[in-house]
Amino acid sequence: MSKQKQQGKANVTWAAFIVVVLSIIVGNAVLALNTIQGLTQTQKSLDNTNMLTTAIEQLHLSIVQAESGQRGYLLTEETDYLTPYYDAIGQIEAQTDHVKSLHSEIDGQAERIAQLLVLVDSKIKELKQTVNLALDDKERRAIYVLNTHKGRELYKQIREYVNEIQDRELLFKVSHFSKLAQIKNEAKITFAITAITSLLLIIGMFVMTRLNLRNAAKYRFELEKQNETLATKVSERTQELTLYSDELSRSNRELEEFAFVASHDLQEPLRKIQAFSDRLETMFKDELGEKGIDYIGRMKNAAQRMSNLINDLLEFSRITTRGKDFDDTNLNEVVTDILSDLEIAIKESDAQIDVEDLPVIQADKSQMQQLFLNLLSNAVKFRRPGVSPHIKISYQDKDIFSEDHNTNLSFQVITIEDNGIGFSQDYADKIFVPFQRLHGRSQYKGTGIGLSVCRRIVERHGGTITAKSKDGEGATFIIKLPVEAALFTLQGEA
Repeated sequence: MSKQKQQGKANVTWAAFIVVVLSIIVGNAVLALNTIQGLTQTQKSLDNTNMLTTAIEQLHLSIVQAESGQRGYLLTEETDYLTPYYDAIGQIEAQTDHVKSLHSEIDGQAERIAQLLVLVDSKIKELKQTVNLALDDKERRAIYVLNTHKGRELYKQIREYVNEIQDRELLFKVSHFSKLAQIKNEAKITFAITAITSLLLIIGMFVMTRLNLRNAAKYRFELEKQNETLATKVSERTQELTLYSDELSRSNRELEEFAFVASHDLQEPLRKIQAFSDRLETMFKDELGEKGIDYIGRMKNAAQRMSNLINDLLEFSRITTRGKDFDDTNLNEVVTDILSDLEIAIKESDAQIDVEDLPVIQADKSQMQQLFLNLLSNAVKFRRPGVSPHIKISYQDKDIFSEDHNTNLSFQVITIEDNGIGFSQDYADKIFVPFQRLHGRSQYKGTGIGLSVCRRIVERHGGTITAKSKDGEGATFIIKLPVEAALFTLQGEA
């Protein structure tokens, strides 16, 4: 009991240690994941603000370039100034689309960018208007539009929006750089925590391993002591079994000697009683009178019953002492032979016998013949008055849990069912006891040992036989034989 408690305590300790290890691993994983997610999100925000700031700045420079080209052409009327102007106009359209595709995490920034793009669009229109007027030889009109300072005001507003947007993005960038530095510090702390907990885990594993090795050595020592004790007990038990085997062999020899005496010495006086009874009846029939003849008849019947009892008892005792080795036995052939032997009784009773296909098993063929002879002759004999016997023999394979072997074993299940007189289920076990009869000799002949022989045959083959019945509703005998019958027999006879 103390050993079980120690083992249980060790299991609880290991379970608690595993829980702690898993908790630390999960905690470290959560911290690392949070750190990685924070770094990723911060870096993504910085990348977005950098891209937006760069795109706004490039858009601003393109506007400046376009305006410079415009003013140069209007003042000098040299077409060389139109080249940077057209390049800038083309870039502004592409850059405007690029700015629209970007987004900012700053509140109100999207509205500012949208307003900036509106101003840029107005500025582009103003630039195109003046250049187109100049190209149409309307320089004075173009100079007039330029001198209204509308374009200058638009650029001034554009520059204000650009500065405001970039200032806000710069503040956002500075705050995220601070956040990035904070996350890096947290990552260092997380790394330190992970390193410390990993070191503690290594130390804990080392300690637990040492304890486990120490306990294992202790258990091994105790197991060796138990093995020595068990070996001693096994040796003692082996000696006892050897003595028991010798005693059993001696008992079997005595049983065989008894069988010899019963078959010769006990039968001889009975034969003399029967012989002298016959002579007395023949020679002094007239002198004996009716009552004397009745007495002689009773004496002869009693002697015959005694002879039958001795023969059945011999048969019962020889099941194990005179049993043959197991061999392939076709039960279909066995049943066919038995039905041939019972042909006269079957015809007289008008019995109907249905036989399913039966297996080939490892068995003592002569004992299988005795088994089916007893069961089928009983089914024919114990019939209801005025009702023809109907007997059904069926077979199936089943996996049945064996308590002796603590596992499922394959059994060959043979069922013999009849529609005879049946019996009360209270007598289901008593009918297999030698000389137990449920009916008087005047009703049904027999010594009451047939079913005992059946049980002993089935048990010798490692199986069981049971009966189910109700008064007046027939009986069902169920025979379960293990598939490995030879193995069971060797174990039983060892």
